[in-house]
Amino acid sequence: MTATPRIAFLASHTDEAQRALADLSADHGQCEPAEADILVALGGDGFMLQTLHRHGALGKPVYGMKLGTVGFLMNQHAGGAGDLFERLAQAEPAVLRPLEMVAQTESGASFGSLAYNEVSLLRQTRQAAHLRIDLNGQTRLDELICDGVLVATPAGSTAYNFSAHGPILPLGSAVIALTPIAAFRPRRWRGALLKADTEVRFRVLDPYKRPVSATADSHEVRDVVEVTIRESRDRTVTLLFDPEHNLEERMLIEQFTSG
Repeated sequence: MTATPRIAFLASHTDEAQRALADLSADHGQCEPAEADILVALGGDGFMLQTLHRHGALGKPVYGMKLGTVGFLMNQHAGGAGDLFERLAQAEPAVLRPLEMVAQTESGASFGSLAYNEVSLLRQTRQAAHLRIDLNGQTRLDELICDGVLVATPAGSTAYNFSAHGPILPLGSAVIALTPIAAFRPRRWRGALLKADTEVRFRVLDPYKRPVSATADSHEVRDVVEVTIRESRDRTVTLLFDPEHNLEERMLIEQFTSG
């Protein structure tokens, strides 16, 4: 990265983020994402995920600044203080590899999407979901009766996965988390840790009486009958973090903080 990189500032629609966008653009210039050396996302974690989905294919590193309600993937916004170019030069990279979801619906349609946090399956009605779980083509659980189930990346393991009592995974561990959501049968099944290259396939056992939706980050597909998930082999994104608040340190803190 050059000493004065070309920056594309991207902001959520909140007033605070829009004010920061105007100030930073005036101070440091602005260019289109395709022409930038680095993308700076202004908002919360939701906006960071939007940025990765919209611009991840460009292969540009992304530096987030927290101007939203949740900012686990973001750095602190320092306002007018400090030199942004210096912060970018000292930032530490975290390389993330998303999950690829392919969902088949009862109408016969097929939908694909990437997930940087998790892919989740959820019941659509009051009826519990009945799911079969195959790993690399072999059935490992004949029937899971539950509100839902999810597969999380290490970066996403602190989000929905952690709320569902799944484990936090270290970055670079080459592991993904398979976590049930309110499992009824098997009642004591708590999920599994899988190698990142495992192909996970969910089959909905009674899709008409017990419909299920699948969501990759924020992309939802309803009335699915089969969902296949595996780690992407050719897509990565690089997030940049201030040294004192790098992502690995945040994940450790999360595991030793109560409340």
